[in-house]
Amino acid sequence: MAPVRPLGYAVPMRDRRPLFDLLSAENFPQIEHETVLPARDGKRAELPQGMHLHLADALAAQGIKSLWTHQAECWAASQRGEDFMVTTGTASGKSLCFNLPVLDGLLRDPKGRAIYLYPTKALAQDQLRRIRMLAGRQVETAAYDGDTPAAARQLARQKARVLLTNPDMIHVSLLPRHDRWAEFFHNLRYVVIDEAHTYRGVFGSNVANVMRRLRRVAAIYEAEPKFILASATIRNAREHAVNLTGVEVTHISGDGAPVGARKIAFWEPPLVEDELNVRRSTTTEAAGLLAQLMTNKVRTICFTKSRRTAEIIYQLTADRLKEMDRPLADRLSPYRAGYTPEQRRGIEAKLFSGDLLGVVSTSALELGIDIGAIDAVITVGYPGTMASLWQQFGRAGRGKGESLGIFIAGNDALEQFFICHPDLMLNREVEAATVDFANPYIHVDHLAAAAYEAPLDFDDMRFFGPGLPAALERAEEDGLLRRKRDSWYFTGPGFPAGRIGLRSTAGEQFTIVDGETGDIVGTEGAETAFSALHPGAVYLHMGDNYLVTELDIDERVALVRPFWDSYHTLPRREADTRIISDDLRTTHGPLTLHLGRIGVTSKVVAFQKRKTGSNEVLGTEELDLPSQEFVTEAMWFTIPPELFPTETELVKLPGAIHAVEHSLIALLPLFAMCDRWDIGGLSTPVHSQTEEPTIFIYDGHPGGVGISRQGFERFGEWAEASYRLVRDCACDTGCPSCVQSPKCGNWNEPLDKEQALRLLGAMR
Repeated sequence: MAPVRPLGYAVPMRDRRPLFDLLSAENFPQIEHETVLPARDGKRAELPQGMHLHLADALAAQGIKSLWTHQAECWAASQRGEDFMVTTGTASGKSLCFNLPVLDGLLRDPKGRAIYLYPTKALAQDQLRRIRMLAGRQVETAAYDGDTPAAARQLARQKARVLLTNPDMIHVSLLPRHDRWAEFFHNLRYVVIDEAHTYRGVFGSNVANVMRRLRRVAAIYEAEPKFILASATIRNAREHAVNLTGVEVTHISGDGAPVGARKIAFWEPPLVEDELNVRRSTTTEAAGLLAQLMTNKVRTICFTKSRRTAEIIYQLTADRLKEMDRPLADRLSPYRAGYTPEQRRGIEAKLFSGDLLGVVSTSALELGIDIGAIDAVITVGYPGTMASLWQQFGRAGRGKGESLGIFIAGNDALEQFFICHPDLMLNREVEAATVDFANPYIHVDHLAAAAYEAPLDFDDMRFFGPGLPAALERAEEDGLLRRKRDSWYFTGPGFPAGRIGLRSTAGEQFTIVDGETGDIVGTEGAETAFSALHPGAVYLHMGDNYLVTELDIDERVALVRPFWDSYHTLPRREADTRIISDDLRTTHGPLTLHLGRIGVTSKVVAFQKRKTGSNEVLGTEELDLPSQEFVTEAMWFTIPPELFPTETELVKLPGAIHAVEHSLIALLPLFAMCDRWDIGGLSTPVHSQTEEPTIFIYDGHPGGVGISRQGFERFGEWAEASYRLVRDCACDTGCPSCVQSPKCGNWNEPLDKEQALRLLGAMR
């Protein structure tokens, strides 16, 4: 490895050196690989001749004289009366894809209404500004979210023709109280779902139920709105749109917008401990790089995975800038959730105007808020999906401008995989979004909420599908619904929607309360509460550390306090699996692959305290917690005896299959839009039902959300990637970059990297 220059050094260069020359392996030996993605010219289309004159004038006032081809395709699809989904790159003008047809329709229909759904409040506020630039006072527009005062909510209900909101407000406010919104629902013509790729997994499955309830309530008021979806590119765009809404859609993907040349650099921090394969902190590396770019007047966003990391990198960078060019420290700002709306708007405005030269942000700035021209993006650690990574890189170089995208890898196995195989990141398709609205742990609760809104009957299969009768029977057995003739009514007291958390399959979540202030810190699903919130656990929430002081299982409350010590905790779990159904089966080389439903029994029995950084074990404490069981979807495979023919190899079998399990879990996010923490796994030398060595990979949420199904369908690619991960890691016996897992319930014991590589080679 080339010698590492001290951080904060200045490469001699002019005030504004060509951007691509600024960042190169010649200047920065941490760059393991770099490539330039070529520019692309835009493809123009004429403005539609039938467009409402007010819109045409508004576009002309903004200097827009033509459309990009994908915008014109969206207009044409809307004019044909089609529901559609557009998936094009960042800064490709997706807003006009839905704003033009929606506002044109509302300008022609004075009573028409539209709902725009956004995953963040900041996006809704940004779109509010754009709509008003196009529609002026002709179409009343209002935001309706948790920050909206009561008086403004009433005004929005009475007058707004475009309502910008989020799925949570639809779920707990509009639908249960639809009688208050009768006129709005009667005139509902359009539902726009922006950033549709963010609705996946458990959250997406819940939102898919909310969308079906929305269609049903609209139908009660004789409305059938058109659905328009916009998204970053995903592998299964049309399928995802159908799963999310329940309606057939046209998919529009031909991106006609111009793209400037983009240089991508893969940055690997230098080793500080060769034996343990531990590298210098990504926060330190990011701070040095950000300061270097800012001193060369490069407008930069640094993306991090947590708000705590964002604040640390901000502080480190500011300290460096004060030494290098003090006035520049005032042109740097952090940006994250937790700030007031006024603070966030102020930062966005300064970034847009150029007053800020650098910003350190969580994913809050990843989505389509207009922040003006950015030159470079630093992504610290893998953000979870390829779609997110390209969204972040796409925040720089809007239009034809050149841009930099720098990926800083940590010790994580997936990040090291990309460093070793940059071509597989640059050339791979993005992931498929997984949604299962019929997940029984989610669906029946939404049916109770739907019955609260209006009694259910068999005609509602047009919204909830052919599985509705069976689901109604389950809800009746669970005591959620009562049947009277051919209608089903909500039976319980209270407000069923209020008991459904859209981000968890667990109906009743654990509430996390700061025991010193009484403030609610957050919630945790029941399926993960014992692992994350056991007494003595160090709990990370939105980048902040807390120590769990008490867990009240009956009341479902965890008391915590702020935590500043330098250790983290790892739970130890005893787990078992029970095969309930073997639904699909295929072969892959010497393996037989299975997909089906399993019961997972898990018990947290102890936890370790480990020093942050070195991972040194500081102590172990036993726990006395009840067992938990849930049913989910899984893929599994058995290991043929001939792969471990000798007694010596057979002794090493447990460590081999355990390491293979970890490597598979580490890389499954490459193929499904999920996080490593959404996946569970179990490897056993002899399973009671298969009677052979077996590896299970399962969805970590009750009912399953399609994650392990992606692994089953793409097992060949998945196994090959896992083989390369283990083969190319520089460690001798296994490390966090290949076969060790930060979430292992057995504290990474036993693991055998050598035998795992041999087994993975046979699985290819």
